[in-house]
Amino acid sequence: MPRFGHVSLILAPDRSKLSKRHGATSVGQFREMGYLPQAMVNYLALLGWNDGTENEIFTMEQLIEKFSIDRITKSAAIFDQAKLQWVNGQHLRALPSDEIAKIFGEYWKKAGILLASEGSFVNAAAEILKSGVESISDAEASLLNLFSYPFQASLSSPEAKVMVEDNLVEVAQAILKAYISEELQSAIEAGHDGWQKWVKTVGKALKRKGKRLFMPIRLLLTGKTTGPDIGAAIDLLYKAENSGIVSPQAGFISLSERIDILSKVDWDRLSKGLASHTLSLQNNSILSH
Repeated sequence: MPRFGHVSLILAPDRSKLSKRHGATSVGQFREMGYLPQAMVNYLALLGWNDGTENEIFTMEQLIEKFSIDRITKSAAIFDQAKLQWVNGQHLRALPSDEIAKIFGEYWKKAGILLASEGSFVNAAAEILKSGVESISDAEASLLNLFSYPFQASLSSPEAKVMVEDNLVEVAQAILKAYISEELQSAIEAGHDGWQKWVKTVGKALKRKGKRLFMPIRLLLTGKTTGPDIGAAIDLLYKAENSGIVSPQAGFISLSERIDILSKVDWDRLSKGLASHTLSLQNNSILSH
């Protein structure tokens, strides 16, 4: 006679029966949400089973090799969406670079962010952004974030306040001067070494180094206080501006547009506003007219 068995019951985080009200319930829905098939198999295998070690990431071949029915647990398993995200991210980043670029590129084009799904820009963007992506759908938000320039909003942060009080204007002036003379563009085109050389030159001229140099440059050119490697990010922005690959609907703020915004900042007004704690970035623009 055949013998049958099954893994333990899978419950929602509140320990109730898993249902549609807890989110996606079909394999197709999870695929649409950006989860890889191999990651789903890996995570589902962990719900009610383990191999007796601390390892949680398995390929299909490893699961087949290690599976043993006596390792199935009797207690109910909890479906943890955050854990699934983590497992998916591990599988995603384990893919070869060209495969990640292909997946991201197709997704970016389908989402209407890019006009093409392959090329040097796609390859570079995928390589830089993959570290912060847990699911394929996260790639959309990551690229759109790179394209955005929330400079004015970022100035309300405590980190930006410190930079403004530390003479942020002198770094802005150095960037504007370098862009007008095309030194900045030449540094970007020269690659990593060219960028590093330019940054060191600016730092030496302004007697700045470390965070006092890198953080203001990041804020001024990306509009943010955090993000991927600043040199790589600026290189991507420059490629995006000159490749024509970005869709008009992507909300892309080019490097030249960012420079134009910086050139119109009323730095005296900004400094006085922050000093008196009365500056409202939503209702009181710091751009001069």
